[in-house]
Amino acid sequence: MKTKQIEHHQTLREKILGTIRDAILKGDLKPGEKVAEPELAERFGISRTPIREAFRQLESEGYLTVVPRKGAVVAALSERDVEEYYEVKSILEGYAAELAAANLTEKELVKLESINQRLKQLAQKGDVKVFFRVHQEFHEIFLKSAGNIKLYDLILQLGKKFNRLRMASLSIDGRMAISVTEHDKLLKAFRNHDGKAAEALVKKTASIGGKILLASMAHSQGEPISESLLSKDLDVY
Repeated sequence: MKTKQIEHHQTLREKILGTIRDAILKGDLKPGEKVAEPELAERFGISRTPIREAFRQLESEGYLTVVPRKGAVVAALSERDVEEYYEVKSILEGYAAELAAANLTEKELVKLESINQRLKQLAQKGDVKVFFRVHQEFHEIFLKSAGNIKLYDLILQLGKKFNRLRMASLSIDGRMAISVTEHDKLLKAFRNHDGKAAEALVKKTASIGGKILLASMAHSQGEPISESLLSKDLDVY
């Protein structure tokens, strides 16, 4: 009975997490807007404990800011947040890719190729949620293969803190298809055990991701997005 209660509790928390994430990414919840505990408690028919747990996780992912005695509000994304995250991401993941190029086994390379085929299918379907999860799996394989545990942990911790940025970038029209193309080129570098090429590719990928997200943020304020950024034929490297 206790196990079932725990599982039920965890399931409810996941539903709350998904509901709030979706509302923020779709723009139904705006930056600075309060996320009310009572409304969520009534909607899901639960106590506020799993809601507060969900709030803490969403704060760690960059979706919410929890203010003492005031509650949770939607965190605002700034251009500086985007620029700094993608700058650090490019350096850390670029180095990991360089190390991984020398270490990846045939089995791991085949797995990466299989995952990228799955990503291609998900991109065609427009399934951002599953794409994000599978995309994470792709990166974790080569990050682990770098053979540096501290580097791996650091990249994952940074990624969790900025999940909102990563999801927002992939949610932009055309971005998932570009990601698949980027992976194809990275896989070629891995196959050739070309560490320098792999590093350059990952750094360029991060740069493009940041530029697209910044352009999308500007677009939401009335500025047009350059079509070249979203072109499927874009030579991102």
